[in-house]
Parts: sequence; C-alpha cells; structure tokens
Amino acid sequence: MKTSILEKQCVEEQYLNTQTVDEVCEWQIMHGVAIKNSDGTTARHCPFSIAPMTMKRRVFEHLKTVTPMLTNLISKVSEDMPFLQSSLSSMANADPFFGRLMKMHTQIHGTEAAPKTALRKPLLLMRTDFMDDRQQGAKVIEFNGIAAGMGPFGQRANEMHDYMRRQWPEIYRDWVESPAAIPADNACLEQLAHGIATAAQDIHATYGTPTEQQEQRTFLMVVQKHEDNVYDQHLLEVALQQRGVRTVRRTFDQLSSQLSTGENQRLILKDIGAVDVVYLRAGYQYSDYFAPELREANCCHTLSQTRVFIEQHNVAVNATVGQQLATSKTMQMILTMMTAQDLTHWGLSEENATLVKSVLADMLPIHAEAIAWFNRDAEKREWVLKNQGEGGGHCVFGDDISAKLATLKPEDYDAWALMQRLYPHERERPTIAVRNGEQTLVDDLVSEIGLFTAYFDGKPVTDFEGYAGYLVRSKPAKENEGGIHSGKGILDSITLID
Repeated sequence: MKTSILEKQCVEEQYLNTQTVDEVCEWQIMHGVAIKNSDGTTARHCPFSIAPMTMKRRVFEHLKTVTPMLTNLISKVSEDMPFLQSSLSSMANADPFFGRLMKMHTQIHGTEAAPKTALRKPLLLMRTDFMDDRQQGAKVIEFNGIAAGMGPFGQRANEMHDYMRRQWPEIYRDWVESPAAIPADNACLEQLAHGIATAAQDIHATYGTPTEQQEQRTFLMVVQKHEDNVYDQHLLEVALQQRGVRTVRRTFDQLSSQLSTGENQRLILKDIGAVDVVYLRAGYQYSDYFAPELREANCCHTLSQTRVFIEQHNVAVNATVGQQLATSKTMQMILTMMTAQDLTHWGLSEENATLVKSVLADMLPIHAEAIAWFNRDAEKREWVLKNQGEGGGHCVFGDDISAKLATLKPEDYDAWALMQRLYPHERERPTIAVRNGEQTLVDDLVSEIGLFTAYFDGKPVTDFEGYAGYLVRSKPAKENEGGIHSGKGILDSITLID
C-alpha cells in the first residue's frame, strides 16, 4: 500500500531530526497536552501533526456562523420537556441506558400532564463535529453535549504550531499544506473558562447568602475513576482558578455521600460548601453509574439518583439530562428529518433554520423496510450505522452494516440510525504524524473539525454569539476511528486561505 511505503521511507530517512521531535514532544508535556499512562504516575504526549491543515476562509466563517445557531436550537430543544419525552420514548425503550436517562428526566421535570420546576440552570458547553465533504460541503457528524472535551488541547495545538513556525521556520514551511495561509485564532481554553466563570458568578450572586457572597465561587467537575485524560481537564481548572474560581473534583461514587441541600436550595458539597457550577466529565455511559460495592438490587440506581439530586438545586449544570437527550443520535436524526419551517418552532428565523438544515447530513431510522432497502438498493460505502454510544468504536461501516443489521431484533431498531457517510478532502501534501515520539509520514490525512459553543440559561456567553473555539483531529483516510484518546487521530490546527 502507498502509505505503508511512505511510512517505511519516513523511518529510514528521518524527515525530522530526533532533537526536533523530542523538543516538540517536550513542549507538549510542558504545556499539559498529555494523557496519563496506566501506571498513574507518568504521562505521554498527545499524538500530533507537525504542521496544520488548510481550510478556505469562507468555509470556516460559515461554520462559525452556523454553529451558534445549532447550539441555540439544541439549547431550546433540551428545555422542551414534552418534545423530548414524546419524540425519544421509542429510542429510550430500545436503549437501556437512555431508558434510564428518560426516567431521570421525568423525575426532574415531571410529565406534560404533571410538570415539575427544575431549579438548575442549564450551562451548554457543546462541541459540534463537522467534516468538509468533497461533494456535499461541511456537514455535522454529531453533537457532543456531555463531556465535550479537548477544547484546551485545541488551543494548545494552535500554540504548538505557532511554536513550530517560530522555532523551526524552514521545517514548518516544508510541511505546512499552504505556506501563505494564515493561522485561525483559537482561544478555546479561555472562552470555555470565561463561559463557566460567568455562570458561576450568576449563581453565586443570585443565590448566595450574605456570608457566601464573600467566599470564592466554586466549580465541581464530576470525573471518572482512574481517569487518564486528566490534563485536558486540569488545563480548564487552572484557567478557572486564574479567574478566582475554586475547583474541586469528585466521582459520582464520592458525591453520593457528600452532597446535601443548603439555604436557598443551594447544592452543598461536604467540607467545601456551596457549589455554583457542576460540570460532568462522566455520566455518558452506564459504567459511570455502576457501584458494585453498594450491592444494589437495581443496578446503577444510587449514582444516577445523585445526578437527579444535583439538578434539583440552584446550580449551573453541564450537561443536564435534557442536554444529553437533546444531543443524542436519535434527536440529531429527528432534527435532520424536519423541514426548515419545522425548526422555526424553537425560535429560529426561516433564514437561520435553512442554514441549519444545510449542514445536517442525511439520516434514516432503522425499521424492516429500511433494512430491506439497504440490503437491496443502497450503496453500502455511502452510509454509516450508528447507535447511541458516545466515544469511539460505536459506528459500523460499509459491508459490515448488513451483517450488523441482521443481528438486530425489532425491539432494538429504534436505538440505531443510518447516516450519510462523509468523505472529507484529503490534505494536498503529505505531513508527519508524531505518536509516542515516533514520526510517520501520512499522505492521505483528513480532518474532523469540532466547534465549541457556550450558552448559559439559553443565552450565549462568549464574544461571538456563543462560539468558543475549535478542536481539529486528523487521521489517515483509511482509518475509521479518529479519536485522539481512543482512535488513530492526531491533534491538528487550522490555517486559512482566501
């Protein structure tokens, strides 16, 4: 294969000298762009591209314009209790995890016949992932409403490429896709921290007692046990600490015995005091609620009830259960199948709704007729089969789709959807990927671009209508999984050409 020959050639010829590679890897570790190793005491740098991708400025500006519109839509949908419960009920019956989320949502919000007032204020920190398809243009891959991480790494990738440009200008010019292109600014870390600090200040000022007003605002990050993606999280915490916000980390297991209710229905954390913002970096999978030491008759009940308890207080929350439901693959499919006029129900103008529709890739529900059509008439390589899972490893491609569909029972269908497969532009020239200090020449690199947005209580809380920066993950075109943490992806950044 062509790429294999190039990879072998790269190792033999060492396109970059060892010292350069070592110094860039050390720069990454020094700036927190790292993943903890399994020994718990050491870390490795994140894999990265030695030079950035190039994107047409009009495409990038288009995405910066339309993404806040998508976030505004998701923000409104996530607070539309009757719509969420009615439109996702079939999916919740087919997917046990989302079935539990729906029960939690009903506990928090009640039903249309008997609604309840949810005290928490929604803080939507969303990453919308796009690919710029060769034929269709830029299209949404998925919405990430819970644990939408690596924004800090996105900013650091920009800074790392700027470091390359200044420190080794000749090497940078040799490998950058377009030497005349201008770097796209990325203040993702600062913008996310600003959005969180704004929410913390609002809660603190609105619900804090006179005594609490003199205390620091407090940010609680809910994390997984034995987390290895901690440095991305710590970068955000440091940025908040610099804004006068105290940060604490707890697992759901710890919180199950450490939370209580204070004056003004404030959320109280043992030995800390009132909490202003709760930010979930856990809770997107069943295992985050599994506590075998509790010996529960009903698995995962205690820790899921801890999440319900949080939302029953005057605190800013990302992600709310409603936000998690609203950014599910099934909701993405439902919105995709709506007309632009339908989308105006949530306050979008017809012009904005049309723009939103233009970036939503085709999706289809799974049922017996759809399976028969797919097996008989569909171009298999043009589709991806997705379930509701978050993270890598949940998609089925090409000829494997028919085999997977054959294993599904009718009661499973509503947990799955077909989505148009996107084929982004390959980079016009090879570049070098560095992983674990080893360099590899890649000649078919493609990129996935995630745009972050920050909304608090239904309103944007950053300078550009809620836009908060970006994350680029690139991968060889032949690879299906492009995650940095759990795939073949590498950190990248953007330069712009007119």
